[in-house]
Amino acid sequence: MSTLLPCVEIGPEDCAHSIIWLHGLGADGHDFEPVVNELNLNQAVRFIFPHAPTMPVTVNNGLSMPAWYDIKSAQIDSQQDATGIQKSQKLILDLIEREIERGVESKNIILAGFSQGGAIALHTGLRYEKPLAGIMGLSTYLPLIDSVENEISDANRATPILLAHGAHDPIVPFNLAEKTNELLNQLDYQSELHSYVMEHSVCPEEINQISDWINQRFN
Repeated sequence: MSTLLPCVEIGPEDCAHSIIWLHGLGADGHDFEPVVNELNLNQAVRFIFPHAPTMPVTVNNGLSMPAWYDIKSAQIDSQQDATGIQKSQKLILDLIEREIERGVESKNIILAGFSQGGAIALHTGLRYEKPLAGIMGLSTYLPLIDSVENEISDANRATPILLAHGAHDPIVPFNLAEKTNELLNQLDYQSELHSYVMEHSVCPEEINQISDWINQRFN
């Protein structure tokens, strides 16, 4: 059995709803802690913010930093690190299973992430073999796009997917979010893409959208 990732946890120990929220490249589980107090949620929710493993990252001149997988090129959807992505997928599956063991049904778990963390959330959620409440990808894209159709699980065919992205993002270009949303819709997922006048970040308007979406999922 693999060792669980260390996590920041916010919320009650005993609750029926959980959100596992993955940070971006070079950040850690504390990155999205402040957002919790900005969300206007109708349900008690336990937030799980895991810390990514530290590893060498090619675009960082090979220096080590918290990362869910290696980024080998400034064009992030080329030369993708399939092995690293699949390794992180397994780490997140372990966290989902722990929430289930703690009494949260899979249908009451949202898998979310920002940037590289969002890529892992999308990759993992589409392949997960139990139904989730929702999948949320912020300022991100779907990695390994050529293999997804053969690997997706029917369990999450009806799971709503929220994509939110800055129209002027210089790190993860907006067209990658559009490409992701288009593919998901072609595969008959309930995917919606919202754009905001920002770069690679989060804005108040987006947080309001996230609040509404979470409340709909946990209603």
